Amino acid sequence: MDLLIVAKQPLPGRAKTRLIPAYGADGAAALAAAALADTFAAAAACRADRVVVSFDGDPTGIVPAAFEVVPQVHGDLAVRLAGAWADAAGPGLQIGMDTPQLTAADLDGAFDALEVPGTDAVLGPAADGGWWAIGFHRCPPGVFAGIPTSRSDTGPRQLARLRSLGLTTTLLPTVTDVDEPADAVTVAAAAPGTRFAAAVRAHGRVGADR
Repeated sequence: MDLLIVAKQPLPGRAKTRLIPAYGADGAAALAAAALADTFAAAAACRADRVVVSFDGDPTGIVPAAFEVVPQVHGDLAVRLAGAWADAAGPGLQIGMDTPQLTAADLDGAFDALEVPGTDAVLGPAADGGWWAIGFHRCPPGVFAGIPTSRSDTGPRQLARLRSLGLTTTLLPTVTDVDEPADAVTVAAAAPGTRFAAAVRAHGRVGADR
């Protein structure tokens, strides 16, 4: 079973731009770096046979040496999501870098769900209406095409697409992904021992009492 992680280099001004008004460009980048480190730690501890990181930027010193790194293809998010599956050797689960609260047990639970007989796909809904994970035995062509991202109906539309392709789909637990400043606070409170939570505490909010 492969774990595919879609991520990008946490550079100030490019990473977590919706957090910049609250944390500043450097703070938002620090939160992104911490979230990525937490994600990689969970990935390293889960039961995936192989971890492949589809990475935008320079992975040096960021991506663990034990992981395979492939450059992200150019295009919109749907194209990049589909492109990551080109390097999957078989069944797999795809996640991003916005859910630092995930543990190895959470990832293993998603693998378990995909392995249930009769299950063709899994989808992890996000609390904001998006999704945090998707998995297949084999990624079908066109599964992401035309589905708008970062909207309250992204997850439901992705689920509808899976079902329209005839895939029996199991829903994973709903989690909060970090897009907005309020999400950062929520996730840090839910997982206080993570690097991400430490970064939230360290950087605070721009203009807030420290």
